[in-house]
Amino acid sequence: MPPAHPFDDDKLREECGVFGVVGAADAANFVALGLHALQHRGQEAAGIAAYTAESGFQLAHRFGYVRDSFTNPALMRTLPGELSIGHVRYSTAGSKGQTAIRDVQPFFGEFSMGGAAIAHNGNITNAAALRRELIDRGSIFQSSSDTECIVHLMARSLQRDVPERMKDALRRVEGAYSIVAMTRTKLIGVRDPLGVRPLVLGRLDLGDRPGWVLSSETCALDIIGAEFVREVEPGEMVVITAGEGVRSFRPFEPREARFCIFEHVYFSRPDSSLGGRSVYETRAAIGVELAREAPVEADLVCPVPDSGTPAAIGFAQESGIPYGMGIIRNQYVGRTFIEPTEQIRNMGVRLKLNVNRALIRGKRVVLVDDSVVRGTTSRKIKEMILDAGAAEVHFRIASPPTAWPCFYGVDTPRREKLLAATMSEDEMRDHLGVDSLRFITLDGLYRAVGEAGGRDPARPRYCDACFSGDYPVAPSDMIEQGFRPREAAE
Repeated sequence: MPPAHPFDDDKLREECGVFGVVGAADAANFVALGLHALQHRGQEAAGIAAYTAESGFQLAHRFGYVRDSFTNPALMRTLPGELSIGHVRYSTAGSKGQTAIRDVQPFFGEFSMGGAAIAHNGNITNAAALRRELIDRGSIFQSSSDTECIVHLMARSLQRDVPERMKDALRRVEGAYSIVAMTRTKLIGVRDPLGVRPLVLGRLDLGDRPGWVLSSETCALDIIGAEFVREVEPGEMVVITAGEGVRSFRPFEPREARFCIFEHVYFSRPDSSLGGRSVYETRAAIGVELAREAPVEADLVCPVPDSGTPAAIGFAQESGIPYGMGIIRNQYVGRTFIEPTEQIRNMGVRLKLNVNRALIRGKRVVLVDDSVVRGTTSRKIKEMILDAGAAEVHFRIASPPTAWPCFYGVDTPRREKLLAATMSEDEMRDHLGVDSLRFITLDGLYRAVGEAGGRDPARPRYCDACFSGDYPVAPSDMIEQGFRPREAAE
């Protein structure tokens, strides 16, 4: 399935969002609302699993937006019960760009002690090796997803119950994962030892007893009126039942956390919180830092909507340059409904964004965006601004140059397709045809997210591999295919 429109094809895309509820009547309805709030994390397909003793496990998988399927009362009646999990996805591992319905999560497995459904955000970096091993031992895979490896590893475990089998399976897994799973009675959440991908715990006030919620982000707790309790810690497993509440386990060797720093820059919604920090406030702080590092004489600071907006506000406040909505986003553009000829594809950015000509004309404009990936969209936006009569165009980017692919659950082009992998900052400026181009430094980004001393190269707090080439978990499958990490490349 292609991107919704050409504009999105030049953005890094978070691959998944997960959500689960236990202890609430018609839990699947809560899950549908939570997935709607997490739609920005995956817009290709969605799925929900639910359980009751009477009907057993019931699963529904659909392509497209949550609102297009999981608001249908007839469909939701097929998902009864007080226990439910769900998932929204883009494709990373698996049939990228041509997803089959069998690749849509949650996945379900029937084990000797009962069934379990599982939904996963992240990427398993040794999935190809695990898959070969499991197939050699007789496993039959139904999907192309790396997540299915976990189901087969659980099936082969000799442990006595599903949580123990999951611990057993995940000890074989490398990479990044935040998992929400369910048995007949339990809601389970797990984060990998580095805590690369987010997962939070919430509590629902249902009167006689609490309901419990697991979610990729805090904004999805808000939509169902759940109270944020805490983040699931890196390397932690929580097992939750309606009657007993939350039990915590530490099944992995402790390691220093390396949370994905790009969650702060782009992936998470600005109304979420990460590590006790407001994402909106962090992005505004990135803009402040960017204005300090890369000042420019200009008349107008303009965000590339919507992800560049908080950073643009911070840049304007720090620089004293007026802020204005020089580019207006059409909120109602979906998939192109007419034949995608080359001419229509070239109009893709204009379908999504339009220039406020009266504001732009004659101005020296600073455009603030979250990232530059291939650069194709940046060039088109620059052309739109110049066509509207701007005197100068300056780009300020709220992340360092994206020079390395991510293997932990983000849809990143091959390294040679990344503009920053083959060009210097000055070469990128000339390629984009702008008057100036500056990125925030990696130290500046660390300062903006709360590390006053910048990035400590010996002990970086975050996963920043897409900027630094420093991979906290070796991308085993990709190295086997010929990828050369930074150390090897140098």
